[in-house]
Parts: sequence; C-alpha cells; structure tokens
Amino acid sequence: MLIQVNGAPVYAYTGGKPIDPAKPTVVFIHGVLNDHSVWILQSRWFAHHGWNVLAIDLPGQGRSGGQPPESVEQAADTVLALLDTLGVEQAALVGHSFGSLIALEAAARAPARVSHLGLIGTAFPMKVSPALLEGSVKAPEQTITMVNVFSHSTLCPPPSALGPGTWLYGASRALMRRMLASNADTNVFHAGFKACDSYANGEQAMAAVHCPTLFLVGRHDQMTPPRAAKALAAHARLAKIVEVNAGHSLMTEAPDEVLFALRDFLAE
Repeated sequence: MLIQVNGAPVYAYTGGKPIDPAKPTVVFIHGVLNDHSVWILQSRWFAHHGWNVLAIDLPGQGRSGGQPPESVEQAADTVLALLDTLGVEQAALVGHSFGSLIALEAAARAPARVSHLGLIGTAFPMKVSPALLEGSVKAPEQTITMVNVFSHSTLCPPPSALGPGTWLYGASRALMRRMLASNADTNVFHAGFKACDSYANGEQAMAAVHCPTLFLVGRHDQMTPPRAAKALAAHARLAKIVEVNAGHSLMTEAPDEVLFALRDFLAE
C-alpha cells in the first residue's frame, strides 16, 4: 500500500492484510540498497499471526516517492510520521543495518510510541570505509559486488528464504542494482552510506529508549561484526543479544532463526 507521508508516497508491504487498529503493529526498516522484500518471510509470518505489518521502502527508492533521507534522523522522522498518518499509537520497530539506526533514533525520539526495538546487523558507530564511500559514487557496480562479498557467508539460502538453489550473491546484487536505478536523481547508495557514517547519536539514543531491545547479530558478519554492537548494548535498559550463524544478510542466510528470535522477542 502507498501512504502519503510529508507530501510524498511511502510504500509499505502489509503481508496482504489490511491494517486493523485492534492489532499490534510491527514496522520493518531495510538497509542501504535494500527494500521491503528482504523481510519476505518475517513480514508474511507476522501478518498472518495477529500483527499489522508495515515493511517499508525508504523514501526516494523502490516503490516510495519523495527525497531519500540525508540522515538517520530524517529517516526516523519519516517513520514516526508514517505512524501518525495511519493513526498507530504504538508499534514495534525492527531495522536491519542502516534501518537499525533509523529504528533506534525513532525509538529515542518517541519512546512511549515504541513497544519493542529489534536491531539486526547493527553497530555503533556504523562507520563506512572510505573505499566504499568513494566507490559508491565512482564505481557503484564494483562496490555492490564488494559489499555482497562482505555481507554473505554462504552461497545458497535455506528453503524458507528465497527457495532451494537460489544464488544469494546474484539475487542480492540484482536487488541492489534495482534500488540504485530506482532513483535517477540521487545516488541512494552513497546517500545511505553517508547517513550511516555520519550518525553520531547512537549511545545517547540508546540511553533514551524505554522498551526492550533485541540485538540480533550474525556470527560471520564482516560489515557490522558482533563486537560492534556492544557499545549500544551497554547503554540499553533491557537488552537481549541473540547470535545466529550468518553474515550481514541475516534475513536470507538465517531466515528461520531471525523469525524465531523476533517471534519470541515480540511475544515478551
């Protein structure tokens, strides 16, 4: 569905279910050059098990219009404005990578409106190497390939993700190319990396969060190694850390483990 937020359409995948004010809501927020589809298993499961689901495309990319967020803070404001538009008083926020910082900042800005916070493949600071920042502008194709090498620890996903025999590197590269091409005016690859690299409010934001926080990390993650989440976890009031056998692309490399961790966490 498309929701008008701040004068521009924001796309949210709902798992095929209408929004029901009587049900709890979970918002899924993707990372750089990803979209709502990276949550395919998790979003559909929750939509069919009593939850309102909003798996969004960030503004200015994928199926969403408007301008891409220039900062984590700007993206967090969009998430809260989305809840306002739909009349959702409280929601669980789940974000991956760049999306985890957005979820964190939104939870800090409106702590009473967030029931649970799920940070997947997170880190603070989430610094991006100069080679990747430069490559996202000067050589995006080669940099997409590089990011995929760093993001995956296996070649094929379990059947519950994209289906047996799917080539993770190829599927991920195709998605990233599609997201890069979805905005002809702004390089959303570089914009997302720059927003991650410049975000400086992580520890203060974590200290302002009131709800339980799940840190879901990949044992073989080279983009945001498990140790990089420790600074945030140390400032969380109610932290739960779960490590799974995956790289940075946790939702496709360990789809069931991610789903079960989120299911158990959101049931608490």
